[in-house]
Amino acid sequence: MIRSLYIRVVLTFLVSVITGTIISFFMSTWMFEDQLNENAQINIRNFGQDVVQIYKTLPADEAESFVSRMKQLDSYHIRIYDATGNFKSYGKLNEHKSSPVSTDQLKKVLNGGVVQDTPKGIATVLLGLPIKTETGIRAMFLETLSPPSASFVVQFGLIFASCSLIVGSLLIVVASVYLVRPIKKLTKATKRIAAGDFNVKLNIKQTTEIGTLARSFEEMMHDLQQLEQMRREFVTNVSHEVQSPLTSISGYASALKQVNLSEQERNRYLDIIISEAKRMSKMSDSLLKLSLLESQSQQLRLTTLSLDEQIRRVIVALQPQWSGRNIHFELDLENVKVTADHDQLNQVWTNIIGNSIKFSEDGGMIKVSIEEDFKNVTVRISDTGIGIPLEDQKRIFDRFFKADRSHSRKYDGSGMGLAIVKQIVSLHQGDIQVESEPGQGTTFMITLPIHPPTDS
Repeated sequence: MIRSLYIRVVLTFLVSVITGTIISFFMSTWMFEDQLNENAQINIRNFGQDVVQIYKTLPADEAESFVSRMKQLDSYHIRIYDATGNFKSYGKLNEHKSSPVSTDQLKKVLNGGVVQDTPKGIATVLLGLPIKTETGIRAMFLETLSPPSASFVVQFGLIFASCSLIVGSLLIVVASVYLVRPIKKLTKATKRIAAGDFNVKLNIKQTTEIGTLARSFEEMMHDLQQLEQMRREFVTNVSHEVQSPLTSISGYASALKQVNLSEQERNRYLDIIISEAKRMSKMSDSLLKLSLLESQSQQLRLTTLSLDEQIRRVIVALQPQWSGRNIHFELDLENVKVTADHDQLNQVWTNIIGNSIKFSEDGGMIKVSIEEDFKNVTVRISDTGIGIPLEDQKRIFDRFFKADRSHSRKYDGSGMGLAIVKQIVSLHQGDIQVESEPGQGTTFMITLPIHPPTDS
């Protein structure tokens, strides 16, 4: 079995060209044969009528002498039969063998009939005509010899077909190289990607289907590279986030083994262990929730709720976080009802407002407003906090991403809150955007449809 695409393409083209040329040659010959035969029949019929007229006009001896000297005998052969079946021949056969005349054909012509046949293919006609002579009715059979024109046509056709096959085959071989080359590049690129190398450049500039395939392949390769980078970052972040509390738990658990440890220190160590265990549990819950949201296996439980009332309740629930830091809220909440999942949407406001509180300076201001149109409702949550750098704004919805790297561990969190928010909003067929400048605060704009999602 031939596995090479190049060889298969070349063989396919060659077989197609050879088959097409042979079929075309025979079809052309067949069509041309009819035309030649038709012309030959007309010519031999006219010549035969002339010979008949000669025998009518001249005595038999003179007629035979005249016919034997005719120049047309170079292209025609004449046989004149008498009633007994004997015949006289006029013309040179050379390598051409005369066609046999059957008894029935002879009788038909002797009885005044006409016989016409094409016994040997292209431009060869056998014509039988009755001749009236002084001694009675005779049968004249005229036969066309293979004319030079017919041989030339056949020879020309063979030469043309041979040249067509040779030149066509060479062109196909060259064209196949350019056709298969980008596919070979794609094959090599696939092997490199399978080996983990995503820095592959195809440099295929074609605009055909191959070019479209190459560009789609490059886009897929770019997406795979991003996914691989995200996977590595995810593993690194999970390892780091898990390692930190585990180290604390292990260290303080070992410290508890000290015999001379005071009760106060023992309780402090236990509180740290419990706090770190809760942090790990919370991170685990967030990972599970995000996994469920991303797989869309968690169905939305849609209810009609008052959006402004829900946001107010979230702010009240977060009061312990902002009241002691003298953070104020400015609310501009219209009375808006939407159809959504109450618990999921509650998580959205809790995470975003919680972040605004966490990253705001003491005495800061947080503004929350609601705007409604015919189809959607937009919630804007603005703070006067530390802000987010422009290069980080595109990644804040990635899991484990933290935009506060320069602040070390000042701001606690797992980095999954906004990733969860993004998934919840997407499940509600909504959209979330962010505007921020470092030191100037951050504004989140959440747009949700008022009516229930069509596919929940």
